[in-house]
Amino acid sequence: MTDESIIPKIKLFCLANSLVENKLNSIEEELGVDLGRDDKIETKKKDFYLQFETEFRNEAKIMSEHYEVFYCLEKSIRRQVMLLMKEKYGENWWSERIDEELKKNVEKNIQREEDSGFTIRSEEKIDYTTFGELTQVVTKNWDAFENLFKRGQRSFQKIMTNLNQLRGPIAHCCPLAEDEIVRLELTVKDWFRLME
Repeated sequence: MTDESIIPKIKLFCLANSLVENKLNSIEEELGVDLGRDDKIETKKKDFYLQFETEFRNEAKIMSEHYEVFYCLEKSIRRQVMLLMKEKYGENWWSERIDEELKKNVEKNIQREEDSGFTIRSEEKIDYTTFGELTQVVTKNWDAFENLFKRGQRSFQKIMTNLNQLRGPIAHCCPLAEDEIVRLELTVKDWFRLME
């Protein structure tokens, strides 16, 4: 067989493969199923993942986008709080500026994690606060944040309360209703507007 005679066969194979891929895409979309043809995604997932119901896998795929947004937002808020507290009150800000009750809660959370034998999530105590406690840290030390949050303390508290409510379903594996998806997008925009 010569090189010239194999080229049309390769072209025909590629064309046939493309047509099959197109048809499979249509079937996946029409039936709302994932046939696991995306190597990049499927190779990351463990064998047991495909044993979960399609409904849950589809929900997870949709919710992953909201989780990523909230993960980035919460991490950035915690980092911002820590940086501004250090800047205003120095390295000992945690011991000098945080209420005793909040410090006790954080110590309990740290101890519970150490006792579990799992990997410790963070070296920073701020990462062991709840979202509500994080809001308290800011409001009780407002002078460290008033230049950042120009719209004032009440706006900050309202947006943090909204974020905390939206965080619940995301953190506890419940799908967000369409209205709540819109509310999440608007609240994240509100968060960034706080700093304009």
